[in-house]
Amino acid sequence: MEKMYQSDFIGKSKVEIIEMIMEKNNGYITSKELDNCGIHRMYLNSMWKKGIVERVGNGIYIDSSKIDDPYYIFNLTMPNAIFSHMTALYFYGLSLKAPNGRYDITIKKTYNNEHLKEHEVFYVSNDIYELGLSEVKTPMGNKVRVYDIERCICDIIRSKKRMDFELVKFSVREYIKRRDKDLVKLSNYAEKLGIKDKVINFMEVFYE
Repeated sequence: MEKMYQSDFIGKSKVEIIEMIMEKNNGYITSKELDNCGIHRMYLNSMWKKGIVERVGNGIYIDSSKIDDPYYIFNLTMPNAIFSHMTALYFYGLSLKAPNGRYDITIKKTYNNEHLKEHEVFYVSNDIYELGLSEVKTPMGNKVRVYDIERCICDIIRSKKRMDFELVKFSVREYIKRRDKDLVKLSNYAEKLGIKDKVINFMEVFYE
């Protein structure tokens, strides 16, 4: 969500403020964001009843004229989950597999949520949870939390027994072709993840 300031709202009605926030956020607004602005949720509920906004998640609304973005909605609903592995590589154009509603996500070992069973979940310790954390835009232009490419390549090699091996090979081959690949970063990540030899050996197979 784009950050706004109280000075932006001077002289505006509550509904106008809500509309301003939605415009800044590509049509989205959350109940929590209203609370932060000191606006009662009844205004948003009234707009929902009038069909001005639609509820797309728990406390998450979108302008009725907009098409909802499932990746962004998921990111808002589960902020502790990071898109990873093949789902993240899909955003980078390095995966043959479209997520189709079931996402590869990484979370801390200490986190739990009843909706996790709907997705492919990878648990990690706190010390590597934010390693390679980044943001990308979804196909609909909204920013979501993902791991960067090098972290994802390490992750799919580390977790290859849980994945379609042909998809893993495709992603690695495509990564090697990229001019913007960062093999030094890849090596550093692999070392921090304790899989440096495994990554080096796997990568060498695909270098001609």
